[in-house]
Amino acid sequence: MQIEISAAKRAVQGTGASRRLRRAGRVPGILYGGAEQPLTIELDHNELYLQARREAFHASIITLNLDGEKLQVLLRAINMHPFKSQVQHVDFQRVRADQMIRMAVPLHFMNAEGSPAIKLASAVINHVMNEIEITCLPADLPEFIEVDLGSITVGHSVHVKDLKFPKGVEPVLHRGENPVVASASLPKAVVAEEEEAAVAAEVVPASQVPAAKQPERPAEAAPPEKPEKPARAEKGDKGDKK
Repeated sequence: MQIEISAAKRAVQGTGASRRLRRAGRVPGILYGGAEQPLTIELDHNELYLQARREAFHASIITLNLDGEKLQVLLRAINMHPFKSQVQHVDFQRVRADQMIRMAVPLHFMNAEGSPAIKLASAVINHVMNEIEITCLPADLPEFIEVDLGSITVGHSVHVKDLKFPKGVEPVLHRGENPVVASASLPKAVVAEEEEAAVAAEVVPASQVPAAKQPERPAEAAPPEKPEKPARAEKGDKGDKK
């Protein structure tokens, strides 16, 4: 994508001069890099503000039309007003076609909705990184790097070395480094429900707990039999006469 923006050399410098430029709808800036000395410049605020809202403006080779001379530059810094939609200052760096550049470019996440993590488990995709620093020649600078999430599953991650970089583009990594770009995990609510279900499965219902065996009571002894009373003699009975 070809991006071009106009600028003019700025002769007057200082805080007061910059303040007057802003009141006039201009933005003070600086152009540096290469074999030439840094150069103070100014740009139209509205043109710069609209360009700055485009993602590609922050990660592309820009053609800076400086008083009719077209230069290849990179946007290195843009300072915004703390609470107004106003650009306060901008920095550009000259680039040479034969010199490697180091740039942070955005990541574009693709195919997440078709991944097993979402289709089968309704997982959440966590974007750990939103941009990545790369090195390449100016002509090879990509606007973004794609992150294919089509095969990600729950509990797994995509790392920097899993990404496909265009020809001539390399990620800036320290030795042995392979940071996580994105990961898939279950929502906290689902994890909590599964943990509760696991705990509930371990609890035995009271109805299935065998009753405690009661100790047997010794048999009660039968009460002793009462002795039979002797029969009483009937009145009228008399003994034998002698």
